[in-house]
Amino acid sequence: MNESLDDDGVLDLRVEQIRREADGVVSVTLVDPGGAALPAWTPGAHLDLELPGLIRQYSLCGDPADRYTYRFAVLREQSSRGGSRYVHDTLRVGDPVEVGGPRNRFALEPAESYFFLAGGIGITPLLPMMAAAEASGARWSLAYGGRQRSSMAFLDELAAYGDKVDLVVEAERGPLDLDLLLGTPEPDTAVYCCGPEGLLAAVEQRCTSWPEGSLHLERFKAKSPAAGESTHDREFEVVCERSGTSLRVPAGRSVLDCVEDAGIDVNSACRDGVCGSCETKVLAGEVEHRDSLLTASERESGRTMMLCVSRAASDQLVLDL
Repeated sequence: MNESLDDDGVLDLRVEQIRREADGVVSVTLVDPGGAALPAWTPGAHLDLELPGLIRQYSLCGDPADRYTYRFAVLREQSSRGGSRYVHDTLRVGDPVEVGGPRNRFALEPAESYFFLAGGIGITPLLPMMAAAEASGARWSLAYGGRQRSSMAFLDELAAYGDKVDLVVEAERGPLDLDLLLGTPEPDTAVYCCGPEGLLAAVEQRCTSWPEGSLHLERFKAKSPAAGESTHDREFEVVCERSGTSLRVPAGRSVLDCVEDAGIDVNSACRDGVCGSCETKVLAGEVEHRDSLLTASERESGRTMMLCVSRAASDQLVLDL
């Protein structure tokens, strides 16, 4: 058992290393202060890093076989809401940190071949995926886009893969040619993409002709509502089946807020529909999904919802809470 895991499922860790990986990008390595093994994780997993007054999600980009360290990388963002600024300017080697997770909503599914597509800091969750694909003997390739070569992280690690990796430096070659890369659907290939919202939206559009389930995305921020998606809030009832509690969710308040006010304990981190920590089973009712995680088929099934952003499309929801 990991002694650093407290009763709330939070890990008390220590910063072992902070390393510059590119212009504006640092990697952070965490360890257990007592040298204990850390909870296992799989490619695509992220941590909830608890910083003063906020929680941020960062993809693990180390080796899942290394049970004694967690590594993630952080881009210094000009429009930082506090997370990247704190990591770059305040966090130091030896500092204690609390993390939740690891949690995985971007898992590497079995496939005959993989096409990995990264934009900027979006390379981070793909690093352990590529290592896993390589170890399994699967066919794979990576297209990694960045504005300047100096701003693209982990180039030394990627060099070991040779011509399986295509570095698309915008200053040298122009932007990623998505029509060329994704114009021809490949039935046996899984596409994994992470990067800025503009890239993800463009990739989604180009993969509409690919077989269903081919595309897997991870967003760092909540996506904007699509055209036609409802953003109008109305009041509805939530029945918490296991707790025997019924409550009203008014317009302008989230299900998560109301459930917490009722004294029902629910995991939560991002509160933006990005991390998946508050995903809850829906026993009855119709959901108006507003998250940035569930696939079209998962939304259609209505089996789960993210309490922090999604609402009811019916007058009542019955939840497994």
